[in-house]
Amino acid sequence: MKTINIKGELLDLSFPLVMGILNVTPDSFFAGSRKESEQQIVDRVTEIISEGGRIIDIGAQSTRPTSTLLSAEEEKERLEFALSIINREFPDVILSVDTFYSDVASLAVEKYGVAIINDISGGEIDKSMFDTIARLNVPYILMHMRGTPQTMSKQTDYNNLIQDIFYYFSQKVAQLHQLGVNDIIIDPGFGFSKTMEQNYELMAALRGFSIFERPLLVGISRKRMIANLLDTDAEGSLNGTTVLNTFALQNGANILRVHDVKEAVETIKLVKKLEEYRF
Repeated sequence: MKTINIKGELLDLSFPLVMGILNVTPDSFFAGSRKESEQQIVDRVTEIISEGGRIIDIGAQSTRPTSTLLSAEEEKERLEFALSIINREFPDVILSVDTFYSDVASLAVEKYGVAIINDISGGEIDKSMFDTIARLNVPYILMHMRGTPQTMSKQTDYNNLIQDIFYYFSQKVAQLHQLGVNDIIIDPGFGFSKTMEQNYELMAALRGFSIFERPLLVGISRKRMIANLLDTDAEGSLNGTTVLNTFALQNGANILRVHDVKEAVETIKLVKKLEEYRF
């Protein structure tokens, strides 16, 4: 049974969960996810909870290729505004913070009680991140990416895509284990340092991640791998997102990170119902 420790209580991931996205940014790729005012933040958290989302992932820095890299201090300022509101209005919600800065991770956990750190860089941008996670003793979402969001689109050269990514995770998991980090969630990193074709090759190989015996997070919500293939945009990519989330669930996904919580929750219910009758 796959579980993660959330503030001393085990969260069971054998029945997949939905992580709802809350971007406190002015420039995230999907305009519908941008929430900057107090009322927008309250409304978005209310929406995620009411639609069945179990975890709220807060990002204060856009990670699209055209974004500008924020400093840790700038990111903290945006995050503190949002976290103070959420702590006041929703004290029991499970929060994840999307950051690659160890100082931001420390602030989020120690001052605001954030339960999970979601690092798109796998400890590569801030080399202190792994030690910080070990000290904070919180679950860590380990994602695959090369470079930074600003350079990743030029770093798509692999000897063997699947083997290279599996080797990356085996190394990183071993490093974290040596530091005493046990709650590791693996995110293959769809859309990061991968071409459209590579994203689909990776999705097709999703079941192989079971070798790590770790919870698997899939985040493909409204991404360009969908929009480009279907000749649409982020706004027109909900149906494609649902199709790929269905495939991900059938191939081992434990957490779906999404903009559209209601649709993802319904997808999980339908897929799990079908599994009851699988021979």
